[in-house]
Amino acid sequence: MSTVNYITKEGLQNLKDEYTRLVSVERPSISQQIADARDKGDLSENAEYDAAKEAQGLLEMKIAQLEEVIRNSRIIDESKLSTDAVQILNKVKIKNLANNTAMEYTLVSETEADLKNKKLSINTPIAKALLGHKVGDVVEVTAPAGLIKFEIIEIGF
Repeated sequence: MSTVNYITKEGLQNLKDEYTRLVSVERPSISQQIADARDKGDLSENAEYDAAKEAQGLLEMKIAQLEEVIRNSRIIDESKLSTDAVQILNKVKIKNLANNTAMEYTLVSETEADLKNKKLSINTPIAKALLGHKVGDVVEVTAPAGLIKFEIIEIGF
């Protein structure tokens, strides 16, 4: 059974664009590579043919995974979100109580996660610990380095 993936409208469009690119550009390209390799003769010792077939298998797997994610995605109604407690799409400012370092992340679905842009997947240990808590709450996160305590300083959009 597959899980529902809550996502923004923009995130879903990005997934659909990636799917379209894979199907309309990458798939024909790999098919052409297979045809070119097949034209070179004996397939039993043709490394190009084997590589192209392997690339085709990986591409088809990725396409199938994207289809599954898109099929199970539900767009989040951003008008129904609040900042009373931490939830998906909130921008959360937290402070590490061990070293007083403040960080700010936007909690997003796994498919939209991007740490460079401070978008943290709701499936990470930190995000899971934050979900449902309010400003001023202290949450504990079990990390490889041990137990880390964070204080929620601000919740916004």
